[in-house]
Amino acid sequence: QVQLVESGGGLVQAGGSLRLSCAASGRAISNYGMGWFRSAPGKEREFVAMIGWSGTNTYYADSVKGRFTVSRDTAKNTVYLEMSSLKSEDTAVYYCAVHVGGSVYSGRAYDYWGQGTQVTVSS
Repeated sequence: QVQLVESGGGLVQAGGSLRLSCAASGRAISNYGMGWFRSAPGKEREFVAMIGWSGTNTYYADSVKGRFTVSRDTAKNTVYLEMSSLKSEDTAVYYCAVHVGGSVYSGRAYDYWGQGTQVTVSS
């Protein structure tokens, strides 16, 4: 079993930056791709970003491309999401999860979800 804990969320002004962390315990995640998703009130959960097991391959939603960067630190068993040029529409609860197979853009391809961290962007 893998336990994931997200942190780093908070309240930030539009145009600002935040760095989210996803710390894994119980099992090394070095052999797994890791994804970030977000869920806003009244909206379906949406894919944000994904990093492959080696860190070489990354994938982003069009809405965050060029503003968000996903990375990982194998030694710390942690995945990060650097967010910059934040917009009010980025307000959501952000979740990380382990990619277990299938399309990297689909939540159904992931397991072991964290509890989420709230990001609120004020305009």
